[in-house]
Amino acid sequence: MTRFAFDPLFVFDLANNHQGSLDHGLRIVSAIGEVVRGEGVRAALKVQLRHLESFIHPAARGSKENRHVERFLSTALSGEDFGRLIAAVRTAGLIPMATPFDEKSVDSLEELGVEVVKIGSCSATDWPLIRRVCASGRPVIASTGGMSLIDIDRLVATFTTHDVEFALMHCVSIYPTPDDALRLNQIDVLRARYPWITVGFSTHETPTNLTAVQLAYAKGARIFERHVGLPAAGIVLNAYSSTPEQVRDWIRAHEHARAMCGGTRRAPSPLGELESLRSLMRGVFASRPIARGQTIARDDVFFAMPLTAGQLSCSQWTEGLTADGDYEQLAPLSLKLAEREKTREQLVSEILLQVKGALSSARIAVNRDASFEISHHYGLQRFREFGAVIVTCVNRQYCKKLLVLLPRQKHPYHMHRTKEETFQLLAGDLELERDGTPITLRPGDTALVGPGVWHKFHTLGGAVIEEISTTDSPNDSVYEDWRINSLAPAERKTSVRGIETNLEQPELSE
Repeated sequence: MTRFAFDPLFVFDLANNHQGSLDHGLRIVSAIGEVVRGEGVRAALKVQLRHLESFIHPAARGSKENRHVERFLSTALSGEDFGRLIAAVRTAGLIPMATPFDEKSVDSLEELGVEVVKIGSCSATDWPLIRRVCASGRPVIASTGGMSLIDIDRLVATFTTHDVEFALMHCVSIYPTPDDALRLNQIDVLRARYPWITVGFSTHETPTNLTAVQLAYAKGARIFERHVGLPAAGIVLNAYSSTPEQVRDWIRAHEHARAMCGGTRRAPSPLGELESLRSLMRGVFASRPIARGQTIARDDVFFAMPLTAGQLSCSQWTEGLTADGDYEQLAPLSLKLAEREKTREQLVSEILLQVKGALSSARIAVNRDASFEISHHYGLQRFREFGAVIVTCVNRQYCKKLLVLLPRQKHPYHMHRTKEETFQLLAGDLELERDGTPITLRPGDTALVGPGVWHKFHTLGGAVIEEISTTDSPNDSVYEDWRINSLAPAERKTSVRGIETNLEQPELSE
């Protein structure tokens, strides 16, 4: 089954801004649809559903004590009216969405064919309603206004237990929300606490505030919700609802922020930036005459700017290069000197840097006395195709290891004669094949591999795996490829002493 894509998504809340008029509601849907199509974004339009006969206590009808009661009753629409609104939402190219405030309203949204359910902040601890929403089998977006962390934890646990696709929204339930009450740092809190969940921003600030949506995007929010309406004769919008024109400005502010923030992964820098940096870099020059074939020492060169075309830069300099020709004093050294094959130490250093970066990104700390082993089944030169870095944290009657795979890396088919192991994916993606059966693991998933069970795994974006096993013993592994089995341990493994090894000169052990 295809999972619902929460990222990216705009949500436009009709709420009671239809004023109890189907025609006015249809005009709002049409106007918002036109803006969304014009801006080329993906959006849902949301209605609010209440079964008023049971939602409002009989004794409260006609009472002025709660201002919402009169508002809800005076703007009521029939089930048929909501059916026409939902049909118009689809015609406008928007995703139908609804906020139910009671169980019977969940029945209604199911009958209407609404695709996504919204849980408002006031209902986020309404457990009878939430259990009914879970049973609907629909994707859910839940606001968290006014909730404690323990309540949010309980909500997340409930959705997770019922295998609900869901996202969370930072929300401040003050209407309108003053700028100094937006608490946008709570987006960081939600993303850090629930890193696997899409986080959004349900906004109630004044429509003229275009900065909040930009800050929210920069903090990682990917769903953006806003109340919408249309002024008309006798109809004045509240202070937190946007007109279609204001919605257009709001979307454009978001898109401007997205363009300024750029991608979430580290891409190659623009050529213009690299050229600008090169103009400030130092090049490597001969401090004395250098003869062809001479081993170049640090005293034989000096660093100075400007760096000329085809010249070795200071960032490419390593001691011990072999001169490719004769160099006069003050002459620039050729860039060709950097084209030599990397040493074993350089290859190991690059691998360790990437692995330590992967562990840091996954926020995984490793004990200082852990041992690092680079498993390179077909040599260090092909490590990025086949291999893994194995971090042994403890090896007693029980054993704990971390396995780090770099993007697009494979670990070939093998089995263990005596060891039983359980893998748990901590971060990234992983497909494990166990005796010919592929298993896709998500973070948190575990897989048991017993003695004599053939298994292999690979990753697309990289993976950090925890392995808990019985004692790890030398020569316990058997590979399907006889060429790997025929290699001596030192030919397919490189051990590094300690996590804090000097990465410029890693201390290797056989």
